[in-house]
Amino acid sequence: MDAHLRDLRYFVAVAEELSFTRAAERLFVSQPALSKQIKQLEEQLRVRLFDRDRRTVALTAAGRTLLPAACELLCAWDEAQRAVSDAAANEASVLTVGMSTSVGRGLLADMRERFAERRPTWSIRFRQVNWDDPTAGLGDGDVDVAFVWLPIPRQDAFNIQVVAEEPRWVALRDDHLLAGRETIAFEELLDEPFIALPDDAGPLRDFWLAIDERDGKPARVGATVSNADETFAGIEDGRGVVLMASGNAAIYRRPGIAAIPVTGLSPSKLALAWRSGDHRNVIRDLVGAFSEPLGA
Repeated sequence: MDAHLRDLRYFVAVAEELSFTRAAERLFVSQPALSKQIKQLEEQLRVRLFDRDRRTVALTAAGRTLLPAACELLCAWDEAQRAVSDAAANEASVLTVGMSTSVGRGLLADMRERFAERRPTWSIRFRQVNWDDPTAGLGDGDVDVAFVWLPIPRQDAFNIQVVAEEPRWVALRDDHLLAGRETIAFEELLDEPFIALPDDAGPLRDFWLAIDERDGKPARVGATVSNADETFAGIEDGRGVVLMASGNAAIYRRPGIAAIPVTGLSPSKLALAWRSGDHRNVIRDLVGAFSEPLGA
């Protein structure tokens, strides 16, 4: 049976990082998932690729032999994908923009209008991506540009342009003891169960749990969710409260849910992101529609 390109990509990441933890962060996957795929690749090839213990990871002779061939194969495939994507995009004149939630704020309409002024023969296709991918499809190459909430894993691998900087609010059930307040201090929420993003969201999960503002007090996670619908259900079921950007308050204000400003927290940042190696002029035309962040 032939090895999958994904397995080779995972192998190369571990071989270059010599750390399953760092490789998992680089690949935007969980460490257990990465370890499982490497084990399956070793079983498939019937060799041991790594010598590993609790402290160190090292390539075996078989692993050192496989590495250059895997790198060459992946490089060739990546070049082929880019060539195919460019050809398809130029023929269809379509750019795909990823996002995890409705970004609101009039941003999508502005993007379409301003991009049309620069590229009248092109169009934009929006793609919804679950929160287990904090890059909204950018990390996997499924989209050309993405609206992302900062911070994201391996942020230095992308170009980032902030388009909105807003205070954080909290959404909770309208029968919650704090629901009638005009503002809530974050310290009043420390003991509340929170609705959290998936573990794969990494630093973004920590940001929406406000880990940095807890002074070492661990967050109580009442539910883990992958999209907005699961979040609404979690709030309505009383499984927890959730932090959000003020610009999303209108999305969360619905029967049974209250949205209230929270004091004592740093602001949230919504950004456009694109791959650092993507130098197409059409990408610059798209992101050029937003020269200054809203709310700055």
